[in-house]
Amino acid sequence: MYKTILVPIDIEEDLLTEHALQHVEYLAKMSGAKVHFFHALPDASAFVTAYSFGIKEFENQAEVKAVDKLKKIMSEIDIPLERLNYTISFGSPRDQVLQLAEEIDADLIIIGSRRPSVKTYLLGSNAAAIVRHANISVMVVR
Repeated sequence: MYKTILVPIDIEEDLLTEHALQHVEYLAKMSGAKVHFFHALPDASAFVTAYSFGIKEFENQAEVKAVDKLKKIMSEIDIPLERLNYTISFGSPRDQVLQLAEEIDADLIIIGSRRPSVKTYLLGSNAAAIVRHANISVMVVR
């Protein structure tokens, strides 16, 4: 059924991740799919003025935190490690997810999303943007 499932993760949203992982685990087990986790980091140059250190140090700290979180998630999911992978990149979550989906030839994206708020009605959510622009199936989990 599925060969590669892409799972965008917001490492600050544990509840969304937990809900999505239940579906990821079930579908990956049923289909024997590989699972590719992804986290987008914000463009560091936008935040540098708020910190006393440079862009590279900020990026390195953020990347280390994200890698640790993704590795923790991978260690807790009941799928063989050889079928799990991850990517971290800087930029727009929507654009990075859609680009990575093409690169890894994903055939399903599973993303957690919360109930829409005033903010998401005005600005839109990452999940909604991915659904609108994806060329493959997207499962939004609440």
